[in-house]
Amino acid sequence: MAQEKEMSFLDHLEELRWHIIRSIVAIFSVAILAFSFIKVIFDEVLLAHLKPDFVTYRFFCKAFSLIGIDSSFCNIEFSKELQVLNPTEELMTAIWSSLILGVILAFPYVLWEIWRFIAPGLLESERKRSKGFIFSASSLFFSGILFSYYVILPMSVYFFYNFSIGDAIVKSFKLGAYISLITNTLIGVAIFFELPIIIYFLTKIGLVTPEFLRKYRKHALVVVLILSAIITPPDVASQVIVAVPIMFLYQVGIYISKYVIKKQQKNVEKSPRVQ
Repeated sequence: MAQEKEMSFLDHLEELRWHIIRSIVAIFSVAILAFSFIKVIFDEVLLAHLKPDFVTYRFFCKAFSLIGIDSSFCNIEFSKELQVLNPTEELMTAIWSSLILGVILAFPYVLWEIWRFIAPGLLESERKRSKGFIFSASSLFFSGILFSYYVILPMSVYFFYNFSIGDAIVKSFKLGAYISLITNTLIGVAIFFELPIIIYFLTKIGLVTPEFLRKYRKHALVVVLILSAIITPPDVASQVIVAVPIMFLYQVGIYISKYVIKKQQKNVEKSPRVQ
């Protein structure tokens, strides 16, 4: 019996190993594909916020014009020159950017591998209810990517290029630092957007309840504002723009937690009592 348990445990480890290997292979496959088109990706995606005609800048320009306010978004000028200070920086930045894109684009597949690993241990009813997990988690993740790319990053780039403490200072940004700003913001906001999924699983295992989430809502707001300050420019407007959707998702998480608790209570009531 002990040997069967040991073999069962080892089999699970072996299965987990192959799920991890397939996930890594998927990430690296996408990363290699991205690296083969890295020049186009840099010009059209990662450095797109340095173009004055970027869609967000044009939107803000038109929006302010409609209400009769002159906006600097209509006359944006960015220096497109980014410094490379050592021989390997450009290559390493390209490799790192490709890996980040590999993680982002392979995210649904990685989730699918996770689900394939945990699904055999679920009840049939739980397995049916969890089928939407990949779609929900992927939708939230890519919503965070799009929100950060079209809202947070344009504001970040605009802020850092226009903020100045003296006329004698000449801005000359490093390529690696600029790309780190882009990739860190994309991943950071995307993880933030997974909050409802995280709350769902924490409620399932009994770590949080709707009452707990309501009680510490104000504390959560403070934490969100602090984390927003880390991944956004140090101005109030950007922090609020990030914090608003996150707190909305936090509220959605409260309803999800409430739903999970009710489901668990119904299952307890329906289960036969042991005399």
